[in-house]
Amino acid sequence: MGLKATFYRAGKLLVRPLFGCVARVRVVGGENTNCSGGFLLAANHISHFDPFLISLAVRRKIDWMAMAEFFRLPIVGLVLRAVDTFPAERDRADRKTIRTAIERLKNGRIVGLFPEGGIRDGVQSLLEGAPLRPGASTLAHMAGVPILPCVILGTDRFYSTKGWLPLRRTPVWIAFGKPISHSPELEKFRARERIESELADAFKNLYAELRQTFQLTADDLPHPPRERMKARRHPLRRASAKTVDSLLCASLNLLHTRHRLNGRSCEEMERYLVACEQFTPQEYYATPDDGDSSSELGTSLARVFSDSCANVAWRSPVNTAFAANNIAHAEFFPCTQGPTAPTVFLLHSLMSTKPVGYRRCAQRFNELGWSACLLHLPYHFSRVPRGYWNGELAITCDLVRNAEGLRQGVIELRQLIAGF
Repeated sequence: MGLKATFYRAGKLLVRPLFGCVARVRVVGGENTNCSGGFLLAANHISHFDPFLISLAVRRKIDWMAMAEFFRLPIVGLVLRAVDTFPAERDRADRKTIRTAIERLKNGRIVGLFPEGGIRDGVQSLLEGAPLRPGASTLAHMAGVPILPCVILGTDRFYSTKGWLPLRRTPVWIAFGKPISHSPELEKFRARERIESELADAFKNLYAELRQTFQLTADDLPHPPRERMKARRHPLRRASAKTVDSLLCASLNLLHTRHRLNGRSCEEMERYLVACEQFTPQEYYATPDDGDSSSELGTSLARVFSDSCANVAWRSPVNTAFAANNIAHAEFFPCTQGPTAPTVFLLHSLMSTKPVGYRRCAQRFNELGWSACLLHLPYHFSRVPRGYWNGELAITCDLVRNAEGLRQGVIELRQLIAGF
């Protein structure tokens, strides 16, 4: 027995008493899992607890496919790999994942997957007739192994704290169907079509069998995780929430005392509106014919593909009373495809106090083949004047400055897009 198999068995020994205390699992068709050789186990997906409970119901070891996002977390990825779980991208076919699955199936192992591509309930679930993804039928046909359908119900209740009370023992129902042949006598297209049809029928029949056998109610059927998490608010929680809201409102009011209106504010706003009425929206947001500003931007953009991250800075075409706000900034994260790749523009807003989240977001776009450009909005992030908070000057009682700040942001974005 290999090291990973040992870890898998040790994990089952730890998980079994835990769910044995809080769950009452009832299995239908368990004898169908005792077939020898490799096969693909395809199950519906209603919660993150499904793999644990299905693994407890199957005697043999299961190599699960898991979302690639889990493996980006170092500790979680280490644990998953220790039990022979391997990553799979939800939004695209990954050749490495396909090769890994086929290799393990041909070596006589069980590979588990959720053909829905994520947690589903209601009309989005294959139990209610939602279309199947072609991945399961493709793998089974290419590896030459059968598919074992599985339907699991009740695990979504573990999203509620009540589901973990030992004396309640949350009911869980699992049904295994008959293995579905990979139809070697048919050509590829017709074989996959037949497998998908039989698999969809098997899910519906197993679902109906569980409902009829155990007389399941509407509350026993899959619900969205957020709905299961909802609980009656405790008076103390409600009071603490109101306290936090009150403190936030008080801090905003205190902050705005620094920006009181002067006696000419109304007249200034009226003059601004009269001056702007003569413009169309295109003219109002038109990029000024400023050769120096465009030249600075062009020089900065010329070097963005030479670095993995380029900080583009140029003089804003809209001049304000704050020097820090008159320099426009954008961070550009090019992907490996170079200038031909599409670019997504993300705008730093009020909560952009740190760039960590945006850089992670940009890295994700890069992995998908997109370049990312993060534009710093006026009075935000790197453009906050000394002595002010992030975004403080963007929304105040000074309506003229508010309007000009929005106009400035739109013009800079249009200028940046034109530069590409």
